[in-house]
Amino acid sequence: MSGRRFGNVALSRSRALLLAPCVLAVLPGLLSMLVGCGVTEEKIKKANGYYQEGLSALDRDRQKAFVSFQKAIQMNPQHKEAHYALGHLYASQEKYKQAEGEFREVLRSDPDYSEAHTHLGLVLIQQDRWEEAIRSFRRALENPLYATPDLARFHLGRALAHEGDMKGATEAFEDALLVNPPNVPRAAVNFELGRAYYRLGYDTKAREALTRVTSLDKGGEYAAEAGKILERLRR
Repeated sequence: MSGRRFGNVALSRSRALLLAPCVLAVLPGLLSMLVGCGVTEEKIKKANGYYQEGLSALDRDRQKAFVSFQKAIQMNPQHKEAHYALGHLYASQEKYKQAEGEFREVLRSDPDYSEAHTHLGLVLIQQDRWEEAIRSFRRALENPLYATPDLARFHLGRALAHEGDMKGATEAFEDALLVNPPNVPRAAVNFELGRAYYRLGYDTKAREALTRVTSLDKGGEYAAEAGKILERLRR
């Protein structure tokens, strides 16, 4: 993955609305509001409706989804899922500063929201703020319930490698490979791992990782780049 490319990140349709101090709890046959937020029950219901409307429109009409998420936030400024969705939409438009703002709003409501920490790290990379990105990825990994830790570990490794910490990078990539089932293509992780080992001068380990890439990504971009480094190792 290129350090200058955010990539297309799919918003999960399956995850339930997470509860935050000012988010409506939706229970079977019951709508109950967490009190003390200064947002009426009617506004919270409307915010949730706009958020669901945005999710439904996301694949076919991103502009409509964008407007719906904004309306949800107007109704309930602490609707963290709407902020999270807007962060992804801004990032897909390469509006990284605005995306950063949305992910930070999520984290104000829920400091343990690992997905937001990870994607905050990604938009910080796009702004060449690598040390801050490293802190965001590490913060994401503090949550033992994080469902896709290999995503944060992979990007942590890339950021550490960029900053010259090749030992730390290899550890992050090795940890990413332990996650099963994987959320990051094995070819991508092995390529970055092999390249890091190559830069450290660990030729045998580099060769092992890069050879795996050629098997996992036959005919692909990662395999082609891995082949170039393997050729240099043969000299």
